[in-house]
Amino acid sequence: MEKITTPHNEVSQLISNGEHEKKDLRRRDFLKFAGASAASLAILGLSSCKKDHDDDIDNGGKGLYFGSGDIAILNYAYALEQLEAAFYIQLVNNPYSGMTDMEKAFFTDIRDHEIAHREFFKVALGGKAISSLEFNLSGVNFSSRANVLATAKTFEDLGVSAYNGAGWLIKDPNYLLVAGKIVSVEARHAAWVRDIIDNGSFANQEVVDSNGLDIAKSPSVVLSAAAPFIKSKIDVSDLPTY
Repeated sequence: MEKITTPHNEVSQLISNGEHEKKDLRRRDFLKFAGASAASLAILGLSSCKKDHDDDIDNGGKGLYFGSGDIAILNYAYALEQLEAAFYIQLVNNPYSGMTDMEKAFFTDIRDHEIAHREFFKVALGGKAISSLEFNLSGVNFSSRANVLATAKTFEDLGVSAYNGAGWLIKDPNYLLVAGKIVSVEARHAAWVRDIIDNGSFANQEVVDSNGLDIAKSPSVVLSAAAPFIKSKIDVSDLPTY
């Protein structure tokens, strides 16, 4: 896992640029330390994951088998974290024209969080982890700020709704606790992306219902939305859903 750092000269420049930059720096710190907190808990909470299925990983040609029960839910989360990590890695490596230093710093932090989440699930699942997935991000115009932000918004909102929707399907309370920690970080990502697209939209009716609760989506709905970006064949026949 890459350590997230902020160079001293970058911090000095941010401070000297006034209250707006100070606010952005506080937001970045908020993201940075949130990621570290979730990472630590994930290692502790998921390290006891045990095998519950001995099928070959390709499951007889049907695709990468996610498993059943909690193992399937964890592989589902692992798949989504792989997708988000792949997107942000490509974004940071190929920044769109006009990307500000602050945007680059934020996206780098988010990339590191997603890599951390991805690696935690991989290590925790051990022999029950699905293989690394192949993704199709050809539809994303990484040279366009508007398209990149729209895609980031889609992925982050989808990720939050995925964790919210899968929570009640998890049987082991330790796994549920870890999921709660990770979704809080994903929600902070989503809020920041939404806010730079449209200031004040971080918690509008698109993502928060009339009861003041985040939108939740079932695994089947989430995977359907993510399907255009996933090249690998997957077998989720035993994945709990509703």
